[in-house]
Amino acid sequence: KTAGDRMVKLPTAALDHRKFWDAMDQLSPEMLQEIHRVVVATMVTGYAIETDGLVLDMTNVATYVDSANERNTIAKRGHSKQKRNDLRIVGLSLIVTRDGAVPVATHAYPGNRPDVTQFATALAALRRQFEGTDDQLTVVFDAGMDSADNLALLKDLALHFVGSVPPSMHPDLLAVPRSSYVVVDEATLPGVVAFETRKSVLRRQLRVVVTHSDEFHRQQSRGFDQTLAKATTALSDLARRLAGGKSRRGRAAVQADIDKICAPRWVSRVLKVTLSGTTPKDMTLDFEINHAARAVLEEEIFGKRVLITDREDWSTTEVVTAYRSQWQVEAGFRQLKDDDHIAVAPIFHWTDQKIAVHLFCCVLALSVLRLMTREVCRAGLTLSTGEIMKELANMEETLLLYPSTGGRPRARRMLTEMTSTQERLYAILALEAFAPGS
Repeated sequence: KTAGDRMVKLPTAALDHRKFWDAMDQLSPEMLQEIHRVVVATMVTGYAIETDGLVLDMTNVATYVDSANERNTIAKRGHSKQKRNDLRIVGLSLIVTRDGAVPVATHAYPGNRPDVTQFATALAALRRQFEGTDDQLTVVFDAGMDSADNLALLKDLALHFVGSVPPSMHPDLLAVPRSSYVVVDEATLPGVVAFETRKSVLRRQLRVVVTHSDEFHRQQSRGFDQTLAKATTALSDLARRLAGGKSRRGRAAVQADIDKICAPRWVSRVLKVTLSGTTPKDMTLDFEINHAARAVLEEEIFGKRVLITDREDWSTTEVVTAYRSQWQVEAGFRQLKDDDHIAVAPIFHWTDQKIAVHLFCCVLALSVLRLMTREVCRAGLTLSTGEIMKELANMEETLLLYPSTGGRPRARRMLTEMTSTQERLYAILALEAFAPGS
């Protein structure tokens, strides 16, 4: 039900699944790498994409590779981010531009490896992609990727960075009074204040930007309220069982339950729990929320981030905005897994080579979607990727057959009537080149 047959002129037999597999077999890992290098270079040059800001993140994708398939080395059991712990998964790193979230580097890796171990491979793929260029490449990543070795690698590869470190590991920065913070940029970053300093972090002397966001503070506070409510409910249930004499467990086992309930972050700081007695018959449990401790927690930690960077020439606003651009790669992952457009998962291939080709094709498809969205946005038309695809899907062509006095009827293909939005998309994306009769 598409115009694809007219455009590509492939016989029906060419669309057989076995033909697809034969075609996939022709692509080696080296060929995929070279194809992607050329495609990315063409996109960056042809569309004038800015590459000074790049965002790195990693995900994993579920497969249907059989558990007994020992020939497959990339699909492994691991922590599935799609909650498909019953399936073998493949890890996927993605580096996208801040300018349009266009993918510029990617690599697949075994699903049982932690993301932080793939940082070096992801950066090596990025450096190969832009080898020999003078671009001031700056990689943005979250706190899960930081380590002394990774920062040293960034320096060796001549890559700049904006990252973060866990605030709890820097109590001296958290203790700085709020009076030391200044407004960053009310127009661009409303409700955000920050202060700057220099500090030795992960064996490097770095520029450190500590921020506080009112919105992030509210989000953390709401999330902690939910965590705290769950903990108090569990403690109440445990207290009732002890008070009713229904527990036969020893004090050590009950204390282990209490420790597990209070294990979530910050709960033990705010909940005061007292376990009395030594035997199941005389044990009682009391607890209360320490509101003063909660107030200290809110003042000390909530809403704060500790950013690190080696970009001395960037303003505070640029550093904070760069770090916040991580949503772009996260949006790319959502589009990759969106059943309506790309549907990267689950993967119905069994070999490492075919899985690599499958992921490669999906990343190319994401590149096309991101370029389309970028061009439409730059033309002043505010539409999401989903809305663009829906409008394009409703642009149709029809085949008209005209009777003739002798011989075969005369046929003519033409586009159906378009809405004003479709007409704008038709012009922005230069679809006339693909229209009937072009």
